[in-house]
Amino acid sequence: MATTTAAEPILEVRDLVKHYPLTRGILFKKQIGAVRAVDGVSFDLAPGETLGIVGESGCGKSTVARMLVHLERPTAGRIRYRGQDITQLSGRALKAVRRNIQMVFQDPYTSLNPRMTVGDIIGEPYEIHPEVAPKGDRRRKVQDLLDVVGLNPEYLNRYPHQFSGGQRQRIGIARGLALRPEIIVADEPVSALDVSVQAQVINLMEKLQDEFNLSYIFIAHDLSIVRHISDRVGVMYLGRLAEIGSDTEIYEHPTHPYTQALLSAVPPPDPTARERRDRIILVGDVPSPANPPSGCRFRTRCWKARERCALEVPELAVPAVFRDLPGPAAHPSACHFAQEDKAT
Repeated sequence: MATTTAAEPILEVRDLVKHYPLTRGILFKKQIGAVRAVDGVSFDLAPGETLGIVGESGCGKSTVARMLVHLERPTAGRIRYRGQDITQLSGRALKAVRRNIQMVFQDPYTSLNPRMTVGDIIGEPYEIHPEVAPKGDRRRKVQDLLDVVGLNPEYLNRYPHQFSGGQRQRIGIARGLALRPEIIVADEPVSALDVSVQAQVINLMEKLQDEFNLSYIFIAHDLSIVRHISDRVGVMYLGRLAEIGSDTEIYEHPTHPYTQALLSAVPPPDPTARERRDRIILVGDVPSPANPPSGCRFRTRCWKARERCALEVPELAVPAVFRDLPGPAAHPSACHFAQEDKAT
């Protein structure tokens, strides 16, 4: 976890939208709707900061990650890197930006080509950006990167299947560092690893953040992992941000009912505290992103829901009741009734 300052954002995301069309027919396809995977997400990322994005599977967090690195083009919205709108870039301009925004993928095995040696995998970015490392210097750079992520530099001639899951993820991280990016988007980078290995990879990422002055977008569904590494946390539900704030604000003073329900399911370290904690059980299933509820998308599972929740989309903003009371509760939350902090 890095210590951040009030510097200008290195990355600004505004009203980001990604809809996938639903079609019917084989020869003459007709659009009959759309899957609203991401539907208006906005946030900033400061230099040296780690922003965690959490939520259930299917909430849109991985789609956000893919749009940030231009693996998906947004349907609408803006992504600004150092003030430059990168959503419509292509060719050389896009190539230059991609050098500074790299990605670490979820599965450390399928993201590595099994027919390539580790040296070729880590050195592949130099083929695309030869100005970063002359051919005669690439072997040394690859060995340096292996050493940086805690692997033997002599492993560069081995293949991915010769490594454990944790070691393969270290190789993925080394590949992400090859071009010395400013931002790394990590999409569930430890979810496929054993618990003991997860801690090692998280500690490595924190060390590398200080060493290389990195900014992270860290995507996960495990709230405890996100808390360990993040400076700020955004909670997503059905394509939208439900709440965003510092780790203290989110984990100790959550105001959105979805965040409160997620945190109530996290076992506390003290076993005796588990008996005293009120568990919030959500009813119903997550609605389909092809047909989300009107107004607040969480209202169909929310104990706070009122008529207003079906009629008005709640703004992601500091709730009015907290605006004149500075403190951990005064952070953006997309809930009309954020002041009600317990299930009834």
